[in-house]
Amino acid sequence: MLESADNLRDSTDMTDPLTETLALTEARCHVSRGFEAIGDWALHYPASNRLKFSAVVEGTCWIDFDDELPTGRIELMPGDIVLFDGRHEFVKGNSDAVPIGDAVAAFGTTDGPIARFGSGTTTGIGPRVVGVGGHVSLNRTGEELLMRALPPVLHLRATDDRAATFHWLLHRLLREASTADLGASLAAADVAHLLFLEALRACLAEVDALPVGWLRAIADERIGPALRLMHDHPGRAWQLEELARAVAMSRTTFAERFRSVAGVPPLTYLLNWRMRLAERALRDGDQPMSAVAHSLGYTSDSAFSNAFKRVNGIAPRRYREAARAARADAGAEEAATA
Repeated sequence: MLESADNLRDSTDMTDPLTETLALTEARCHVSRGFEAIGDWALHYPASNRLKFSAVVEGTCWIDFDDELPTGRIELMPGDIVLFDGRHEFVKGNSDAVPIGDAVAAFGTTDGPIARFGSGTTTGIGPRVVGVGGHVSLNRTGEELLMRALPPVLHLRATDDRAATFHWLLHRLLREASTADLGASLAAADVAHLLFLEALRACLAEVDALPVGWLRAIADERIGPALRLMHDHPGRAWQLEELARAVAMSRTTFAERFRSVAGVPPLTYLLNWRMRLAERALRDGDQPMSAVAHSLGYTSDSAFSNAFKRVNGIAPRRYREAARAARADAGAEEAATA
């Protein structure tokens, strides 16, 4: 039912699964205001259900998530970054001796690109903490792929091999987020995106901290090369024995290890990846259904349609129609509010 074809890639030089998957998620980084806290302070942040990051540029503080997470209180040093899924409320501060304030109010009642708060704001007396944060917007595919692949909270310390990179990016991000220079918002978003990518690279270096899933699989020294082959040639009629041989493992050992790190069997992963590519082609492209099917290696529209419906619960034609209707509604709403 399948033939060797893989024409749905963005470009011929996209060869690593992280790049390809992030492209599918349409990840966009949005920088919130930086802050300067002087003296004692503690602020409560509500849950947001968005992938978020918080970083300390200067000084020290802590971040404390609610009781549902086992992380406890995380002490943050200059250059440290916390990446979290935003599903839990938390408190950030440097003192338990002050009442916990409301972060939304604290950031909303100060003018300018930098929010200022703390017991020493007017006097300048007390420890100084400078930080910056933001969130990552994802499409529906991204929410399914990325949010599940990361732990609820990940503390990236500025003491590893990436310390110099984190320090430079954070200082640059704070500068762009706190200036009125032309192009500053665009520059801040680009720097934040690079910071997010560096954070993901740091995650891959700490594979044991990652949940079972695709991100852990691409970081696995034994399984990663096989996964890259499937990403390089998603339309090829891969056999389990062929993938196992490519990584010098027996069929049984390969299948067991792949499932233990990726959470699904190898050929199920391949099917799911093809369907993610199909979703993008149907949503964003104008190729006929037969061309999409052929590009993913299916020799008939019915075989492709059955596979798509089995994975997504909806026929590809109806998926395309719904996606186009949603895009038209979004365009009409944008025009009405312009």
